Amino acid sequence: MREHTTTECLLFPDIFDRAVVAKFDQRQGSSDGGAILLKAAERRLGLTSALAACLKDDRQPGKVQHELRELITQRVMAIALGYEDANDAARLAGDPIHKLLVGRDPVGGEDLASQPTLSRFENAPDRKELLRMTEALSDCVIARHRQRLHGRARRITIDLDPTDDPTHGQQEFTFFNRHYDSYCYLPMVCFLTFNEEVEQYLVAAVLRPGNAPGSAGAVGILRRLIARVSDAFPKTKIRVRLDGGFASPEVLDFLDCEPKVEYLVNMAANAVLKRKAESAMKRARRASKISGQTEHVYGECQYATRKTWPWKRRVIYKAEVVRAANKEPKDNPRFVVTNLKQSPQWIYEKIYCQRGDVENRIKELHDGMQIGRTSCSNFLANTFRVLLTAAAYTLMQEMRLHLSPTRHARAQISTLREHFLKLGAQVIVTVRRIVLHLPQAFPYRDSFHRLALSLGAQTG
Repeated sequence: MREHTTTECLLFPDIFDRAVVAKFDQRQGSSDGGAILLKAAERRLGLTSALAACLKDDRQPGKVQHELRELITQRVMAIALGYEDANDAARLAGDPIHKLLVGRDPVGGEDLASQPTLSRFENAPDRKELLRMTEALSDCVIARHRQRLHGRARRITIDLDPTDDPTHGQQEFTFFNRHYDSYCYLPMVCFLTFNEEVEQYLVAAVLRPGNAPGSAGAVGILRRLIARVSDAFPKTKIRVRLDGGFASPEVLDFLDCEPKVEYLVNMAANAVLKRKAESAMKRARRASKISGQTEHVYGECQYATRKTWPWKRRVIYKAEVVRAANKEPKDNPRFVVTNLKQSPQWIYEKIYCQRGDVENRIKELHDGMQIGRTSCSNFLANTFRVLLTAAAYTLMQEMRLHLSPTRHARAQISTLREHFLKLGAQVIVTVRRIVLHLPQAFPYRDSFHRLALSLGAQTG
């Protein structure tokens, strides 16, 4: 099939009783009419301005057509709307809604930046600027929730998790990772949970080389984040919850030296830990043999490595025997090092297992936001892309926060985009107003109206 390049008109002659003509000629129309909600969410966070303030503009002022804030806004909004590839800018440069989001006149304003301009922009920031942008993202998220919660939170949980980002080209610092069995990057993402809320809010995203150790960079991120959270919420209790890749002596020593921080860190099994849990494993095997189902027994022990741990730490364990249809029973012991004082069962089931919700947020970043679109050859450019994607996801989470009283409160990012942002609109500009004409037959009209009011719109 040849690529269509010659006509803006399509004819369907025999589908209905009359021929149907489809024309791509609506210059004042857009398929992203609901994106005005994104702009309203961004105003509450002040995110794009904060990120732009971290960058230095070395371009000649007289030749600048697109300010740094405009470029960041263009990319962040496009990613949130599902256009993660800069190549899409060729078609979207004249879209009236996208021009409106950047702050230009939707009809008479200049077109937005082209793909080459955006590519040069993504390759421009240096390491220090990217660090400042990472900190600015964290500051915006923490400040937003401090305002929302009036500076009061009983407990804030910090979750740090690595994920894989498979690569398929000659990107800088991509390496083969045996654990993931692919060439990849290893981004690390960080989330905050306030009190017992069901949402985990993205607060940091850092791209790492594919051969980075699991805990690489964790202490630096935790140190900065704990300090920022403590400043914003001085009376809150901070809890750190980490996966097995972070059970390094450096991370555990750092957490032990933080006086008001609770922590839970998963640990890989070893011969010593298995020996300490063997009694509980025997009881779990007996119980599983009698019931014919998966059974588990909880316990705890004091444990220290021979050389790298300066003192013994409390380790709780779940001695589990897993049974599945047509399969032999399988031992599945799990170990968590913690400074919490509660019972092992309560700690594991009520606290540690809640990490599963973080996996859902990571899936959204991959499937809904395409955080793995790190196809630039330069590592820092790919780091910048990850930051822009994190900013776009933060806007989507702000939208979902305002949908908490509705049936969309737990909707996936892709569902929110489809239901509220991908909305046909005709843009009319008058002397006094910019009017977005939206479809009257819109099935999510009531929820859209409620969300718009929650984000600061007025009836009129």
